[in-house]
Amino acid sequence: MLVVVCVLVLLEATLLVAVGIAFGAQLVRGASVPGAAAFLLAFMLGVAAVLVASARGLWRGRRWSRSPVLTWQLLLAVLAFGWLGVEATWWAGLVLGAAVVVGVGLVLPSVVAATTGAASPTS
Repeated sequence: MLVVVCVLVLLEATLLVAVGIAFGAQLVRGASVPGAAAFLLAFMLGVAAVLVASARGLWRGRRWSRSPVLTWQLLLAVLAFGWLGVEATWWAGLVLGAAVVVGVGLVLPSVVAATTGAASPTS
């Protein structure tokens, strides 16, 4: 399960970088609100960096890495519920599903054991 959690977290980081690049392109093309576009670019890239570091930490069995990942999953779940409340779309359901899978995966005994030194990361 640790592999699934790490892959999903890295996928989330990749998507954040892609959205950040979109905001950067908007900034270069002359965004109507350049301050907001610059902030969102920095925010997306910053969160992506934290997620990559956390996925690496999870894989290496570091206990600290569960906290930022779980916090991000909770934020994603809240956002997805909001989106689903406005309009039920497949992508909002996909975001919610990924957040639930990663969130539940983080608290499974095998992942907890792998990140506390009680087992190897591949088990």
